[in-house]
Amino acid sequence: MSTTSGPAGSASHPPVGIDELLERVRAGYERIEAREAYEAARAGDALLVDIRYAALREQDGLIPGAHVVERNELEWRLDPQGSHRLPEATSHGLRVVVICNEGYASSLAAQSLHQLGLHRATDLVGGFQAWRGAGLPVE
Repeated sequence: MSTTSGPAGSASHPPVGIDELLERVRAGYERIEAREAYEAARAGDALLVDIRYAALREQDGLIPGAHVVERNELEWRLDPQGSHRLPEATSHGLRVVVICNEGYASSLAAQSLHQLGLHRATDLVGGFQAWRGAGLPVE
């Protein structure tokens, strides 16, 4: 029985559950609360990126000024070196706040942005629901 998988010589690792994976991912950066994200965006120090799917945006509304980027396009739209990037995605130093519905998928998305070199990427604790719950603007 082989104890290796993947490239020759790499050791096999037991599967990781999603809760443990989220814990590991979130330990790698500082997450942001709704009020702080709001203030950072107002000050021009953060780009808010809403990755919720269309049905949730239609149901619950939008955060004014947030860029809507479908999750499957996120890396292409925020990579400063990418040909399909948002006009605002000009630097790896850009502070991106990824927002999903409740703050789970956004953690994994922020980690993916870190892998692209966007070292200031983070996500919103509690997601859109926390934003709305804090009484912050929704349209």
